[in-house]
Amino acid sequence: MTETISDLIGNRFAQKTDTGKDRPAEGTHAQQLRHRSRRRYKDTPVPQEVLDILYACALSAPAKSDLQQVSIIQFDDADLREKVTDLIPSMPWIKQAPVFLLFCGDGRRVRRVCEMRGTDFAHEPLDAFMNAAADAAIVMMNFIVAAEAEGLGCCPISAVREVTDEIAELAGLPEGVFPFAGLCVGHPADDPAISVRLPISLTVHRNKYDDSRLATEIDSYDTRRAQTNPYSKQREPDRFGSKQNYGWSDDKARQTANRERADFSTYIRRNGFDI
Repeated sequence: MTETISDLIGNRFAQKTDTGKDRPAEGTHAQQLRHRSRRRYKDTPVPQEVLDILYACALSAPAKSDLQQVSIIQFDDADLREKVTDLIPSMPWIKQAPVFLLFCGDGRRVRRVCEMRGTDFAHEPLDAFMNAAADAAIVMMNFIVAAEAEGLGCCPISAVREVTDEIAELAGLPEGVFPFAGLCVGHPADDPAISVRLPISLTVHRNKYDDSRLATEIDSYDTRRAQTNPYSKQREPDRFGSKQNYGWSDDKARQTANRERADFSTYIRRNGFDI
């Protein structure tokens, strides 16, 4: 029986649906529905020409007001790659991946353009930061879509913001440029399970925001997700105790009960974004 878009949506959300039942599972929609983060890679190198094509695709993304506030650092130097891995030892796939990129929000370039043309950059600081961060995020996602169309696998690394100063120094980031996320890229050597997402009924709202069914939907989602993406261990059982049915909501509630990446906000304030 031919696989359909409906089948892929059902796999992604662990819920049966008729949406897309008449469409074969092919093309961009199928690729996106099959997306998985890849953390194991073959030794096969990625040619620079392929990367250059992917950069062109990525940078074709929408940009806020055409300001194009993003920069990408391609780490080629083996010593630099080793130092990045040493900074984030819990993620050995950074070293294993044939390509490691750093996507950055770049608020420096437009400020320099203002100086070149005799004006002052006067955008509100928080909005200016948000615009640069959004540009970096959109470009990175565009890169991932393009890379997967090439048969490559990717794994975003937000943990670079846990070592912001160190990463910024390794990448030579000047004032106004900040690390948004790293990205491992290579030919995948694993086949992980699809990560089941929150139901569309919980995340897509019509006309106005409505989370009146949040508790019911989350309980149901926890149950469905546990069948495909069970947790192998529970976070901080000494602090929060152990649960028989430990689900996504338990894990995320515990994860966000800790303050993380305070140094990132310090870096941002120190480097041209007075938020």
